[in-house]
Amino acid sequence: MLRNLFKWFLISFVTVVAVLLIGGLLMNPNFRVTRQVEINAPADRLYALVSDPREWKRWSVWNQRDPNMQIRYSGPNSGSGAVWEWQSKSEGDGRMSFTTAEPGRRLGYDLFFPDFGTTSRGDFRFSPNASGGTTVIWEMNGDMGKNPMFRWMAPFADRMIGPDFEAGLNKLKEVAEKPPA
Repeated sequence: MLRNLFKWFLISFVTVVAVLLIGGLLMNPNFRVTRQVEINAPADRLYALVSDPREWKRWSVWNQRDPNMQIRYSGPNSGSGAVWEWQSKSEGDGRMSFTTAEPGRRLGYDLFFPDFGTTSRGDFRFSPNASGGTTVIWEMNGDMGKNPMFRWMAPFADRMIGPDFEAGLNKLKEVAEKPPA
């Protein structure tokens, strides 16, 4: 009886592992997350808050969740070539490099997470709207790579990352709409 129970457990375990591995290999590793917000502030002010990595502490949800995050900056202070790297117990380790800068219009970036060994690409787009403010679109595209277990995360990326984008954009709105001191 114990032998049959062990045999059943072993077969079940191997089946689950096989389904996870094979299913992961068959899954599309690509994901896309997009959020937008209307902000009653000029595009140049918003661009300044996004294109300088030091400003992210004021509005990024990731920095807010871990005030003890260790951050290193390199390259120019803002725009293309600006880089920030962080180490965080709660938010993980990463590196963001700003790759494309069109002041007041667009900021592109590469985001690398060493734990996953993958780089995602994203951008912020700033467009004047009819009310005199700015529509800000934050988008990120990524590839979970060849690891079949990481690929299981791709279909859920929007649900996992989207709320952080929303919270960050809402905080960016709050900071940008505050009258200058």
